[in-house]
Amino acid sequence: MRRPAIGFAMTLPAFETRRLVLRPIEESDAQGLHGAYGDTEAMRFWDAPPSVDVAETASRIRQTLAIERRWHGMWAIVARSGGFVGMINYHNVDPRNRRMALGWITAPAFWHQGLMTEAAAAVLAHCFSAMEMHRIEALIEPGNTASRGLAVKLGFKQESDLLRDRLYVGGQYRHILMYGLLQADWASYRPNA
Repeated sequence: MRRPAIGFAMTLPAFETRRLVLRPIEESDAQGLHGAYGDTEAMRFWDAPPSVDVAETASRIRQTLAIERRWHGMWAIVARSGGFVGMINYHNVDPRNRRMALGWITAPAFWHQGLMTEAAAAVLAHCFSAMEMHRIEALIEPGNTASRGLAVKLGFKQESDLLRDRLYVGGQYRHILMYGLLQADWASYRPNA
């Protein structure tokens, strides 16, 4: 059996924040996650079309769980007061360069409450410390003002002009912007969640 690279665990830790519990996603979370994955507006800027039903959301979770944790990890975000908020994940891991990307989605019922700022801060702290990342990226479509604002609030810097036709979703090409956050920047910057 191969050992994980330095800083990589085979299981994801759980986190608790002031208002949230973040735990590894499970297939049984399909109903909750479908509140985001099945919502056309929530998925408008995602890299896949909305799930047509809970079964498709469950299938997407199974696909995620089949990927080795060193390459992809996903947390369910649950409000302490009740309700499935959404999910956050890491992907596109490049261990040699100590780089990865983050993605996030929130169910519309939980928009504009600062919950993803709180969740992302916990995950970023983990990725920079326990996983020993040097750089974390976020690829965000220009029209996704909520995610762009979240990235800036977390300390990410927009590093590119438009990357044209970078994604192909639902039969259409989409442009994106690259945001980056370095470990040294994170060490001196903490968002107010």
